[in-house]
Amino acid sequence: METHIADITHAIQLAVAPVFLLTAIGTLITALNNRLGRAVDRRRILQDKLLHATHDEAAAARAELATLAGRSRLIYFSILAAVTAGLLVCLVVACAFVGALLTIELSKPVAVLFILAMGALVVSLALFLREIFLAVSFVGLKLRR
Repeated sequence: METHIADITHAIQLAVAPVFLLTAIGTLITALNNRLGRAVDRRRILQDKLLHATHDEAAAARAELATLAGRSRLIYFSILAAVTAGLLVCLVVACAFVGALLTIELSKPVAVLFILAMGALVVSLALFLREIFLAVSFVGLKLRR
C-alpha cells in the first residue's frame, strides 16, 4: 500500500510541470481570442464604411477586409492548435495518473503525447507569429500610402 502511495505521489510531482504548461497555453488562447475579437470588430467597422464609401475608399476597405480575413483564419487555426496542445497535455497528466494507479507502464504513450503537445504548441505559436507579421505589414503598407 505504501509503495502505491509513493507511486501516486511521484505521479503528482511529474504532473506539476504539464499543469504549468496548461496555464501558459490558456494565456496564449486568451491573447489569440482578444486578437480575433479585435479583427472581427474592425471587419464590422469596415463593412459599415463600405455602405457609404467612394470608389477609392471602397477599394481600400476591401483590401483591408481581405487582410482581416486572412488574419482571422490564422488566428482561428492558431487557437485550434493551442487547444489541441492543451488537450494533449491533459492526456499526458491523465496517463501519468492511470499508469501510477494501475501500475501500468505508460511511459512511451506519455512521451508521444507530450511530443505531440509540443508540436501543436509550436504550430500555434508559428501561426500567431505569422498573424502578427501580417498585421504589422498591413499597418506599414497603410502608412506608406
